[in-house]
Amino acid sequence: MGMGRPREFDAEMALDQAMEVFWRHGYEGATIAQLTEAMGINPPSLYACFGNKEGLLKAALDRYTKLRNIWMDEVVAAPTARAVAERMLMGIADKQTDPANPPGCLLVQGGIACGTGSENVPFELAARRAQNEDQLRDRFVRAKAEGDLKESADPAALARYVSAVSVGMGVMASSGADREALRQVAKVAVQAVEAQSSDRPQ
Repeated sequence: MGMGRPREFDAEMALDQAMEVFWRHGYEGATIAQLTEAMGINPPSLYACFGNKEGLLKAALDRYTKLRNIWMDEVVAAPTARAVAERMLMGIADKQTDPANPPGCLLVQGGIACGTGSENVPFELAARRAQNEDQLRDRFVRAKAEGDLKESADPAALARYVSAVSVGMGVMASSGADREALRQVAKVAVQAVEAQSSDRPQ
């Protein structure tokens, strides 16, 4: 009777471990041996639960996306477009250089060096990144409607810019850039968003 909750909890813990392996090594670099050891299961159990390695990645991405969406909700709740960009990019600078996490971003790291047989992986990761861009675009559309952004501002282009900066910061972090370097990039990008802000009092 009481076994349902422990299994659910164990599944989340196992996915967190798999997520970290993919994050550190990328999809291509993560081996079944590394994944099963981290998850505390054997290969037959992995295939029974997730079908294959790509199925496990998608499950891990679902878990990662769920956690990231909670954070993105906090980001887009900032009162102005400038504050949204600052909260997101400064947050990325801090999160992606936190020693408690692998460096960089899973949505960038996971697709590095994918070869034959894993062609779908970069597209899967790109689709997840696009969700964040969509959230930014919707928020910037609202900012423009509220008079927070200039009439000439393009919310979609602004969202694409902030999203591209965030991906670049992930690459930098995975290559060893420190927090201060990422915060410098974030600061310049926030200034670019601020330049699109209206001078009208809110």
